[in-house]
Amino acid sequence: MSWMQKLYETHMAVSPLSLPDEGGGSIPESHTTARAHIEIVLDGEGNFKRAIVIDKTDATTCIPCTQASGTRAGSKPVPHPLCDSLQYLAADFRAHGGEVTSGFAADDAQPRSGFLEQLQKWVDASPHPKTQAISAYVRRGGVIKDLVAYHALPVDAGGRLAKSKEVNSEGQHPIWSVLAASQLPENAVVRWRVEIPGELASGVWEDQSLLKNWAAYYPMTIEGKGLCMICGEEAALASLHPAKLRHAGDKAKLISSNDSSGFTFRGRFTDSNGLQACGVGYEVSQKAHNTLRWLIARQGYRNGSQVFVSWAVSSKPIPPPLHDSYDWLDEPVEIEGEAPEEADVALNHARDQGQSFALRLQKYMKGYRENIAPTEDIVILGLDSATTGRMSIIYYRELLGSEFLDRLESWHQDMAWPQRRSFTEQAEGRKKGKTRVVWQAYAPSPRAVAEAAYGRRLDDKLKRATVERLLPCIVEKRALPRDLVESAVGRAANRIGMEHWEWEQALGVACALFKGFWFRHQNPEQRRTYDMALEPDCTSRDYLYGRLLAAAEHIESIALNVAGEKRPTTAARLMQRFADHPCSTWRTIELALQPYMQRLQARRGGFLHNMRALLDELFGLFQGEDFQCERRLTGEFLLGYHCQRLVWKKDKNNSAETEGEE
Repeated sequence: MSWMQKLYETHMAVSPLSLPDEGGGSIPESHTTARAHIEIVLDGEGNFKRAIVIDKTDATTCIPCTQASGTRAGSKPVPHPLCDSLQYLAADFRAHGGEVTSGFAADDAQPRSGFLEQLQKWVDASPHPKTQAISAYVRRGGVIKDLVAYHALPVDAGGRLAKSKEVNSEGQHPIWSVLAASQLPENAVVRWRVEIPGELASGVWEDQSLLKNWAAYYPMTIEGKGLCMICGEEAALASLHPAKLRHAGDKAKLISSNDSSGFTFRGRFTDSNGLQACGVGYEVSQKAHNTLRWLIARQGYRNGSQVFVSWAVSSKPIPPPLHDSYDWLDEPVEIEGEAPEEADVALNHARDQGQSFALRLQKYMKGYRENIAPTEDIVILGLDSATTGRMSIIYYRELLGSEFLDRLESWHQDMAWPQRRSFTEQAEGRKKGKTRVVWQAYAPSPRAVAEAAYGRRLDDKLKRATVERLLPCIVEKRALPRDLVESAVGRAANRIGMEHWEWEQALGVACALFKGFWFRHQNPEQRRTYDMALEPDCTSRDYLYGRLLAAAEHIESIALNVAGEKRPTTAARLMQRFADHPCSTWRTIELALQPYMQRLQARRGGFLHNMRALLDELFGLFQGEDFQCERRLTGEFLLGYHCQRLVWKKDKNNSAETEGEE
């Protein structure tokens, strides 16, 4: 239960008044959220004034709840204390054709009687003007009648609640636009507004005195007492724990032990109050779950049904571990143009970008180190649910502040590589926005890694599994999974079938993974370090073959551009084959280059001279029999290929077409 202890400590470290204001995820204790459809307005005496259909944008409402109603399910759900659906509020519900839940068929008055009994106990024990007015109105009956008269509910020709979307002379009834697809008007949830002279907060969800009234009253009604293992004190124990952690419709719970038959989830224990296992106080459970809900809404990383959240127990801001470093760093290298594929990139590749990136990263992390103490507690928590009702903790780690920042900085330093991003800015007065391409060294996010390794159309299950595998590499500084690196490298080499921008992104991520994999290799003797800039003196076979492929592609692309042609180059089409059989494939590429070289001889003589000199230089760097070897290339050839290409994009005004000409 360490996770609950840390959440409880976080709640105590944060001012309770600040929780609802930041992130919008926290709610008061003994409360939950519901999607209301109809708002009934009463006066201070409980007399009906008006009713409105609530717009979807304002439908989420904080309402009081009990342990049972907050997690209600099954054929006989228990009522909420104040705001609920019409079957609990309206005495004339069945008279207007409403159908109660199947479990109440034998006694259709049970839902309303249970609601009134619970509300009356609250009013008697802790009176409040608004609850007294609501109780008086509900007891008089006629809720459905008032709503129909005020056109808040539709009825058919016989005066019964409508079962289908009927259209009259005034158009379709507005209640249908706010209900879910499977809901009927009789399932609408009602919230209350009591207008009392002199009170500004007329809505029951807005009145802090009413919310505090219920939060103070309800814990006194809990009978089970025992030792809370979190706070170490005698307290009312929670028999049911809150749901709705990831979003308002989430029914999955982290703690479940309330089955009374079969003992599917209770195991060896015979009671549900936790005394035989680990008792958790009701107040502690409410505070811990509310804090977790607030943290997820404020800084959670969502990946389908998965949610990862990291936080400092002191509630100080920390860098997100599952995001890339693109938004952290300054000075992105940008270009403008309508077609990113054809634009030149203003990338100063004369110096190693690694040093520049490291300095910016250290400056960014230094700000957090000044604010977070080295011994401060940092928690990383991952949640997922296999079913709609049960949630599990798929990842949990506690780290010191200095340890967390060191590992996060190490990840972004090890995995950094020049990446390409493009986005469109809509200029004022123009129908078509300008496309901006950004080249900047940063570590890709786990989501980008998953898409680079398995494609943008990978299923949610594989994406969740990939993110879950990468999180320990970030937080615990583990080595990267080899199969993930090989999959990303193989996909980057097989560029046919991908859009140009998609392949550029896959290439950058594959280079980052290969570089980081060998930098973090488990065997210290096999660890290697690669620069983010071109290494002209590198004699590695795979690196040189990557540079050769980039040179061949560059020569042909310039020749095609001179002739005004747009089609893939031979090097691009044979890239996958080149990675498997480099020597024999190079012979094919070299023969295909001859016509293009003849074309460039007359139009781009200086450029061709420089490229031939580069090819001769590369051939001379091969050692021994490396060039004739047909061994399959590793991902290192992508590093040489990518770095060589970036060199030719160093200056927008001095593009590769004119390079080397006088």
